[in-house]
Amino acid sequence: MVSIMNEALDLDVGHKVLEIGTGSGWHACTIAEIVAPTDAPKERWGHVYTIEILPRLADFAKRNIVKAGYSDRVTVICKDGSEGYSDEAPYDRILVTAAAPSIPNPLKEQLKPGGIMVIPVGEVGFYQTLIRVRKINGRIIEEDLGGVAFVPLVGKYGHKINRYW
Repeated sequence: MVSIMNEALDLDVGHKVLEIGTGSGWHACTIAEIVAPTDAPKERWGHVYTIEILPRLADFAKRNIVKAGYSDRVTVICKDGSEGYSDEAPYDRILVTAAAPSIPNPLKEQLKPGGIMVIPVGEVGFYQTLIRVRKINGRIIEEDLGGVAFVPLVGKYGHKINRYW
């Protein structure tokens, strides 16, 4: 799934990427390898900003990212990812690794013109739809990439459940 999502994002060197749902930090590192490869000059590097709502998981991811050698290319933020991260917006790419009930408006707003977002959308359970969003001339174009199963996105623009807090 990580490969499928990365391919759907059409990542390139220099992209600024927002990831919602850091988890272990591994997916953010795979993105950093593409947008900020060590064989490219540092001035061409992109950066990955990854948001995790669970403090213990954010700390775990930070340690993993440091151990893997990506802390100069990946920044972990502990907050409600359904609101995005306006401090560094706009983003070339946005990846959401938890299923939202619908595409959060703050994420649409934080996507650059010409940008791409990949997000699972659907109900809590075992089936959602992976959507690729393109922002073209101020319009949001959605493409169905097929069925998937993800944990729910929680927070202000996520599912209203408490068992993940």
